[in-house]
Amino acid sequence: MALTANNPTVVMFAIYLIAMLLIGWMGYRATANLSDYILGGRSLGPVVTALSAGASDMSGWLLMGLPGAVYLSGLSEAWIAIGLCVGAWLNWRFVAARLRVYTEKVGNALTLPDYFTNRFEDQSSLLRIVTAVVILVFFTLYCASGVVAGARLFESMFGMDYQTALWVGAVATMAYVFIGGFLAVSWTDTIQASLMITALILAPLMVIYADGGVAASADIIATARTGAFDMFQGHGVIAIVSLLAWGLGYFGQPHILVRFMAAESVATIPNARRIGMTWMVLCLGGAVAVGFFGIAFFAGRPDLAVGVNANAETVFLEVAKLLFNPWVAGILLAAVLAAVMSTLSCQLLVCSSALTQDIYKTFLRKQASEQELVWFGRAMVFAVAVVAIVIAQDPNSKVLGMVSNAWAGFGAAFGPLVLFSLLWPRMTRNGALAGMVVGAATVLVWQQYQWFKLYEIVPGFALSSLAIVLVSLLGAPPSQRMRAIHAEVERDIAAHGE
Repeated sequence: MALTANNPTVVMFAIYLIAMLLIGWMGYRATANLSDYILGGRSLGPVVTALSAGASDMSGWLLMGLPGAVYLSGLSEAWIAIGLCVGAWLNWRFVAARLRVYTEKVGNALTLPDYFTNRFEDQSSLLRIVTAVVILVFFTLYCASGVVAGARLFESMFGMDYQTALWVGAVATMAYVFIGGFLAVSWTDTIQASLMITALILAPLMVIYADGGVAASADIIATARTGAFDMFQGHGVIAIVSLLAWGLGYFGQPHILVRFMAAESVATIPNARRIGMTWMVLCLGGAVAVGFFGIAFFAGRPDLAVGVNANAETVFLEVAKLLFNPWVAGILLAAVLAAVMSTLSCQLLVCSSALTQDIYKTFLRKQASEQELVWFGRAMVFAVAVVAIVIAQDPNSKVLGMVSNAWAGFGAAFGPLVLFSLLWPRMTRNGALAGMVVGAATVLVWQQYQWFKLYEIVPGFALSSLAIVLVSLLGAPPSQRMRAIHAEVERDIAAHGE
């Protein structure tokens, strides 16, 4: 049922949107140059680093895709959450601090293509070009998943047709990214992360309470859905490995890695890791609980289950609208938009950064002024968003499926490359290039054929790693300067206990 403009839920939703735009304006006033626009001047403290990294990671799939998958299949889908928690902790522990130090030591790199180019002393700029192309290909698909999730939200809340909802959701996000850049994105991410965790703690508690407690809900689930409690239900070894392998993707996600690069200093990383992992465990646990206990809630109320039976990914939306006071529901539904906007905004900004810093400034306008670069970056935000909207035109698009493809692409193309570049001093430029190309190509081919029904990130990550090692060892060793910088980074990391 569509909501009217004077409905309390709509009022709260509108207040949230206005607040995000105001923060965008504050970010605009604090943005003086390209470094500010795409990396915030490396000024993020531990709380903003942690929560903005979490919010940029957990897109609309956290409140839509994951609860929907659990609602349909039971706890067997929780393997994804387990894999993500393990992968995120490893990323914080072994990548975050090293990347923060390394990017500053190799020419104050502002983007991932910048880092790879400077790290491997690539005079040809081939690494920069290939990295930028991979970012644009997979991030455009990733952005499309965010646009779909936003459209589903506006469609569900306001009764809009899907095509209109696409534009409304995308424009809401584009506005504050266009205006405020990285600082606006990071500040809004912190608020959005707070909204998301509040929603994912309150919603499952209310669902459980509505059915008389955990025991009563469990009895209903056991009757309504055979095998819902079985984590191995319908899953063989390959399926479980595929779900756990989502954790591998963290090492290669540019929108998460850029948060590490923007930290105020390496000293902020340990506290940021503790805050970020606590937030993540609570959010993922809440998302699984919403989908799981939603089975009991809607099984006992078939008259209310029409919407969720038509599209399981709306289970959180339906619960929020049915169980909460309209004013509170507005806040909870704003949390869904927060999840969508936080990730989509980061992705748009990373794409814009690649086009501005790594293509436009490097090859087309080397002498461009800082103001010109910032405005070109803003124009690229708009351009990438329009392409994402075009890709998302199909109303049958599934959020989790689109995220899965893009996540695998980045995880395989960049994950091994980032890890080896930070941990292995013998790695070479040609090894980096081979690993990136092999990883991306493997994912694209595997997606088409789905051999063994194995998630494409697994073969992509493995073959990329193999290519890096073999090509690096077969070629000439890295320069003395590259080895010296690596040793210097390791000394700095050791000094900070990381």
